Amino acid sequence: MNLVIVESPAKSKTIKKYLGKDFEVLASYGHVRDLIPKEGAVDTANDFEMKYQVIEKNDRHVQAITKALAKADTLYLATDPDREGEAISWHLYELLKKRKKLKDKTVYRVVFNEITKRAVQDAVANPRELSMDLVNAQQARRALDYLVGFNLSPLLWKKIRRGLSAGRVQSPALRLIVERELEIEAFTAREYWTIEADTLKKEQSFSAKLTHYKGEKLSQFSITDEEAASQAEKNLLSAANGQLTVDRVEKKQRRRNPAAPFITSTLQQEAARKLGFTTQRTMRTAQQLYEGIDIGGDTTGLITYMRTDSVHLAQEALDEIREFITECYGSKQLPAQPRTFKTKAKNAQEAHEAIRPTSAQRAPKELKESLSRDQFRLYELIWKRTIASQMVHATLHTVAADLGCGEGNIFRATGSTIANPGFMALYLEGIDDAKAGDGDEKMLPPLKQGETIQLKAIRTGQHFTEPPPRFSEASLVKALEEHGIGRPSTYASIISTLQDRGYTELDKKRFMPTDVGRVVNKFLTEYFTKYVDYNFTAKLEDELDAVSRGEKEWIPLLEQFWSPFK
Repeated sequence: MNLVIVESPAKSKTIKKYLGKDFEVLASYGHVRDLIPKEGAVDTANDFEMKYQVIEKNDRHVQAITKALAKADTLYLATDPDREGEAISWHLYELLKKRKKLKDKTVYRVVFNEITKRAVQDAVANPRELSMDLVNAQQARRALDYLVGFNLSPLLWKKIRRGLSAGRVQSPALRLIVERELEIEAFTAREYWTIEADTLKKEQSFSAKLTHYKGEKLSQFSITDEEAASQAEKNLLSAANGQLTVDRVEKKQRRRNPAAPFITSTLQQEAARKLGFTTQRTMRTAQQLYEGIDIGGDTTGLITYMRTDSVHLAQEALDEIREFITECYGSKQLPAQPRTFKTKAKNAQEAHEAIRPTSAQRAPKELKESLSRDQFRLYELIWKRTIASQMVHATLHTVAADLGCGEGNIFRATGSTIANPGFMALYLEGIDDAKAGDGDEKMLPPLKQGETIQLKAIRTGQHFTEPPPRFSEASLVKALEEHGIGRPSTYASIISTLQDRGYTELDKKRFMPTDVGRVVNKFLTEYFTKYVDYNFTAKLEDELDAVSRGEKEWIPLLEQFWSPFK
């Protein structure tokens, strides 16, 4: 008899089916132990000794595991393949050892990146020991979160109002949102004008923007009022006399390569852009796809583990994807060699994989009847992004033409055509607010140097500079990642905590700080500057990663980072 422990009951049924009658599979329902909820849970005077207790709501699950273990010879700890999962396995192991339930039992740790029959059976056949490096990294994180929250939150109650909290990563995230709002409030709009020519060649209309006027190259603020714009319009109409001359035509061919397969943060960003999902909705739906969906009576995991910062794809997956592309899109859409991507996260765990379908052959349309609307849309996004990442580049022809208008006046027309869509036929990455409009492609008629083009009209346009936009979920996740605040697996909880505490609110899907959020941020920024410092927060995350790799000891790390707050 073998007992396997996973985190969620949804997984347990699927895994039991894969392992057969000699295995019993039970769920821990997440963490089984946590710090005692009172002062002294982390003893800073005694090497940061941590005092744990069983989580009350999960005690009955621990009892069920204890009862089943009595009939088992071997215990397989099969919680999730990350720090948190490692810690859950370790806590359960320590709890059972303390209760003297592991006598004469063999204990293994097994991890799998996807819930498929092959992956689960392979993991059980190749177990390992618990990784104390991963466990200690998680303990260090939990200890610091407790110490910061337990010591700073009462100060907020005393100085501002009861019920407020200070979190180690939520507070720098709040600072981001408040500082953006202050930028917006301090912003002064500047007026500027643009001038465009509407032209016609063989019944094809196109526009061109004035780039040089009276021999001078124009900048954004060269024309700043209506009077100057109107005068320029009159001068240009007079100089043109109804036509423009093609002074120069520049043609280029450029390649556009596909985006890397999804990691946690890019999935959250893209699901926000394209599907309108919150980070919580994305992770909840991804969890369902990972744990397994019943497809015609056969339950299987449809995607690999969704908490990852690696863009690596296993060779077996690459082989299947390349075979699928050849079958469905033809060999011309397949690069000579598999496409590889470099992970941007400096501490990425390359043993993990990117988020991908467990089988490229499971096309979204074939699964539609078995999936909820959210599951289908997210799976389709992951599937398309993965397949497209291994297709040939897109080839674009770009054209830029300078159109002369009298002496020293130049309008520029730009356009592009897609010569070969390549991966773009399947998937194109979304764009952020700051880049909105970059994807607009204009078609130009054939143009030759020296020919004349009919001028239909010259238009002036009034514009005002705009402040930076408030953060959306997608742009906030991107900013958190760029500043090193938290890790992708924590973004959803950071964002929800800021809203639950009443520090931020959403206005047209944009984050605005509340009055309470502003006051809390001002207090922490003035009196606990290091605590909300972006570099300090990012450095701590890097150090925790070093602990997880066995490169640093966790107790000295706690001392180093806690000392400024004593």
